[in-house]
Amino acid sequence: MPELPEVEVVRRGLTEHVVGRVVTAVTVRHLRSVRRHLPGGDDLAARLTGLRVESAQRRGKFLWLTFDEPDTSLVVHLGMSGQMLVQAADSPREKHAHIIATLDSGDELRFVDQRTFGGWQLADLVEVDGTLVPEPVAHIARDPLDPLFDGDAVVKRLRAKHSEIKRLLLDQTVVSGIGNIYADEALWRAGIHGERVAAKLTRPALNTLLTEASSVMSDALLAGGTSFDALYVNVNGQSGYFERSLNAYGREHEPCRRCGAPMAREKFMNRSSFSCPRCQPRPRG
Repeated sequence: MPELPEVEVVRRGLTEHVVGRVVTAVTVRHLRSVRRHLPGGDDLAARLTGLRVESAQRRGKFLWLTFDEPDTSLVVHLGMSGQMLVQAADSPREKHAHIIATLDSGDELRFVDQRTFGGWQLADLVEVDGTLVPEPVAHIARDPLDPLFDGDAVVKRLRAKHSEIKRLLLDQTVVSGIGNIYADEALWRAGIHGERVAAKLTRPALNTLLTEASSVMSDALLAGGTSFDALYVNVNGQSGYFERSLNAYGREHEPCRRCGAPMAREKFMNRSSFSCPRCQPRPRG
């Protein structure tokens, strides 16, 4: 699934190409893509038509648009394969373009989703820790790239948890935006094995880990995100290339770029973890 850098790349593209535009029409072509909007596709289309896009925002891996109608937002669930593409109206329609919003610029904002796990949902904005966010996003913590991110508070929460540090990095209610790829990368950079218990790590070690998480995601942003296939693209359909710079994820048996030891792969929550057995020793016992 796309992680914070990939979602931020999409958000920036929407800010450039969609913010300030008026939605003149909406067509829902696949009802599964509006299943989270309980009133249905016709209601979503009717309520969006005529609204001007005011901003494109993000918290962690959650993305939404706001409009000139107060307290209204469009939450975009990218799922495993969702794309927000801005295309000329006369360009060929993608096979899996399930929602199409026509803009007053003449372009179309197309939600393309091959696996149909994602979708659009209109939601009210609510205030959480001084910031307006859509109601479905209210439980999500701030991410390390958020200007208001409180690293000391997160470290305090982590040190109170007797759970594996990687599991906590993926807990979006503790710290958001970090997925499997960037968790492995941050842990490698910090020299910490993902099975270490958070409560047994020192404050400096946890601060370093959060700093490295921020750093690796910032680096990924500069590269346009991590795209392993054609599903993860920006609004112009371009793929990121940060996968060329990954130090841990997907590098089983390849030499560690720090010490040369063969990288290891382990099962983790129906996924995989990648680490260096020399630089990131497993916890004892």
